Amino acid sequence: METKNIWNDVQNPLELHTDNRGSIVDIFYKSNIEHVAVINSKPNTLRGNHYHKQSTQHMLMTKGSLEYWYKPANSNEAPQMILAKEGDMVSTFPNEIHALVIRGDGNQFVVFSEGVRGGSDYESDTFRVENIVPEDKMPA
Repeated sequence: METKNIWNDVQNPLELHTDNRGSIVDIFYKSNIEHVAVINSKPNTLRGNHYHKQSTQHMLMTKGSLEYWYKPANSNEAPQMILAKEGDMVSTFPNEIHALVIRGDGNQFVVFSEGVRGGSDYESDTFRVENIVPEDKMPA
């Protein structure tokens, strides 16, 4: 898992352009993005509890927030959590279990996928697992 804020953590070769009209920030440059989806989530819901063997996903938070729970697949490690909020991009790499706790504000995020993830291939690289979110952290 990797996280960065697209407005604050712009690193070469990405650039942020600002002038009197506003700003333009690069999100990807020379990347192999094969699928993009916009996901709207209702408040107090749970998504995920799966991993991908081949695909990398980048989730860009555009509205609201979520708790991103993660751990390596096939491990006994306790899951860890980061809070992702507007402007944050969380990258999920192959063989990382991830679960998303949507908080009371609901959210919207854009998922950029490298690998099989869209259309009729949507589930072909998705491997479901038991819930990794601790019971006391589950949405109400």
